[in-house]
Amino acid sequence: MAKEKLSARTVETLKTAGRYSDGGGLYLHVKATGSKSWAYIWIRNGKRREIGLGSFPKFSLEQARSERRKAEEAIKIGIDPVEILKPKAEVVIPTFGKLADEYIERKASEFRNAKHIAQWKVTLGTVPYDEAKIKVDPKAHKSHIKALTDLRGMSVDKIETLHVLAVLDPLWRVAPETASRLRGRIERVLNAAKSDKFRTGENPAAWRGNLDEKLPKRQKLSRGHHASMPFVEVPAFIEKLRKKDAISAKCLEFLILTATRTSEALGARWAEIDLEAGIWTIPADRMKAGKIHRVPLTIRALEIVKALHKVRVSEFVFPGRDKKQLSNMSLAMLLRDISDGYTVHGMRSSFRTWAAETTNFPFDLCEVALAHSVGNEVSQAYQHGDLLAKRRRLMSAWEGYLEPKLGNVIPIKRA
Repeated sequence: MAKEKLSARTVETLKTAGRYSDGGGLYLHVKATGSKSWAYIWIRNGKRREIGLGSFPKFSLEQARSERRKAEEAIKIGIDPVEILKPKAEVVIPTFGKLADEYIERKASEFRNAKHIAQWKVTLGTVPYDEAKIKVDPKAHKSHIKALTDLRGMSVDKIETLHVLAVLDPLWRVAPETASRLRGRIERVLNAAKSDKFRTGENPAAWRGNLDEKLPKRQKLSRGHHASMPFVEVPAFIEKLRKKDAISAKCLEFLILTATRTSEALGARWAEIDLEAGIWTIPADRMKAGKIHRVPLTIRALEIVKALHKVRVSEFVFPGRDKKQLSNMSLAMLLRDISDGYTVHGMRSSFRTWAAETTNFPFDLCEVALAHSVGNEVSQAYQHGDLLAKRRRLMSAWEGYLEPKLGNVIPIKRA
């Protein structure tokens, strides 16, 4: 055993630059600047070897001696002391924002499309939040953004339930769908943090047994954000809509006739529409399910797009003033002006309720018309067609019901 030469007091008071031996290969290196550090020196295969152990006072005399003893034991059994003494990399705990951004990049290939990736980036604060994407009270929006900014700056191992609640609470009642999705995304990022050994314990964004005790369940909240117009009122609404000459009115009628989503109709491009065949093919990257969706265009739907084709000014079927696609708000504002209390998205529900209550068209056919997945994975694997011809009859029946002059005609009962 090495004869120890230094004392704790000596180590603390030494100021003269130099290297001071404690015996057995342990040295204290004092620099001219006054900083001090430990090193262990030994001979291996006739060559002098040296490894730094750490700085003083962060690394005490007793800790340095402990490391020397480990090295001596390693040498006795033929192990290179470097394997025992090499400094262990200090674990740097990332902030939530850094980990969230890395998580999105790592998982990007698993997301449905570019729009889905953008939604993750916006809700987790990777890119600036577009307030127009979601209708919320300005004060709620401001509180949410501040809490989200604070969360992004926090070390992931310090995040608790109260921090997650601060982010979710401002949105939970006014935009429950967005808030619920955000909760799930925060939970997944924090799960990744635990998997990477950056945090331990329960996930503060988990719903069951945690946030479900602190936030009202979504089904108990107002569903006004998806309020649908009763289908019996839609023909009269169409009649009022046709009195408007705005491009937004034509887009909204087209959306109702095709039972498509707002983003699908607003983003419609001429390259997607076959005027002769009467088919609108929406590419996979613009569909929620990430699959190509063909829409049969009925007489009135074709009438709308053919008239616009003659005066087209951009790649978009329904361009705004800047020749780019119309704003989401343009349709919502138009609907509110004509018949307040309903939503554009709710028009799909109006179509679905009409089909279920007044026709005999099969359930699966109506679901395919809405671009919903039908059946389990096995049945989907065997269903290669999209039932386009049958769906054309369904959409023609819907158009016939909507036509103001024919609004009281009994709709077709069979496909």
